[in-house]
Amino acid sequence: MNTTDMAPPPPCTISDVERDTGVAKETLRVWERRYDFPQPQRDPFGERLYPFEQVQKLRLVKRLIDLGFRPGKVIGHSTQELRALAEQAAGAAKPRLRPATDLQPYLDLCRGRQGDALRRKLSQALLVMGLKNFVLDLMAPLTTAVGDAWACGELAVFEEHLFTEGLQTVIRSAIFSLPHPGAGQPAPRPRILLTTTPQEKHGLGLLMAEALMAADGADCVSLGTQTPLPDIVDAACRQGCDMVALSFSSTMNPRHVLDALKELRARLPAEIGIWAGGANSALRRRAPADVTVLALADIPAALAGWRARAALATAG
Repeated sequence: MNTTDMAPPPPCTISDVERDTGVAKETLRVWERRYDFPQPQRDPFGERLYPFEQVQKLRLVKRLIDLGFRPGKVIGHSTQELRALAEQAAGAAKPRLRPATDLQPYLDLCRGRQGDALRRKLSQALLVMGLKNFVLDLMAPLTTAVGDAWACGELAVFEEHLFTEGLQTVIRSAIFSLPHPGAGQPAPRPRILLTTTPQEKHGLGLLMAEALMAADGADCVSLGTQTPLPDIVDAACRQGCDMVALSFSSTMNPRHVLDALKELRARLPAEIGIWAGGANSALRRRAPADVTVLALADIPAALAGWRARAALATAG
């Protein structure tokens, strides 16, 4: 681990911890009483402050919960034990789309803080693989591997940010380079608004979805991350969108995911569909029935299905 030579960040507030780890404030308080962890300090006003080491452990606990463990079974372990358990569980739960050796050079560039070299290597892979294969076979598993390394403390926050910025630059350039209809030609369909809700700051999943949709000929309108719900509805209606696509990472509180989806469905016109994707557990367990949950690999088929239904409706 290459972060030992740096001073640890200052303690985090309970809101910071909720946002960083995806563990709700009320859950942190329950664990504090039930398991005697975390053990926050207090500021002069009596508010909780969580040391960096405890935040690291909470990331690992949340990672293991996402992989199916119960809090009481893991929260008493040391950070080192949790890290080993997370690595073992992640390897068993998710078969890699590419051999681990293919990802290692990219991870090494992240750890070496070689942002320019990382972008060049990603760009070269994109040219060889093409946009769709790049997203599904390299970008998706690499993003997961970087997230796992960050959660296990093997990558510093700024190293993960270097990776994110480099990948965003490469993918944005590739999307911009896709052919667009000329003047006087009708815009492609469906028209899809892509964004995240205010609590979701992670945008790589959204960018991967946009790349696959744009490569398949959809008209994508990206608002970036953390858009207020009323603005999502307003933009979707004013832009004449057929769909709103949202991404939810595992760090977001599942209750907030469900609340946002229900509110959006109630606010949006019935003819505007909602597609949701990402690693959040709420999408796997109890997503609303009127929301379509998609993995990245499902996007081409979902687009084809939408176009087939639209063609039938037009013919009828």
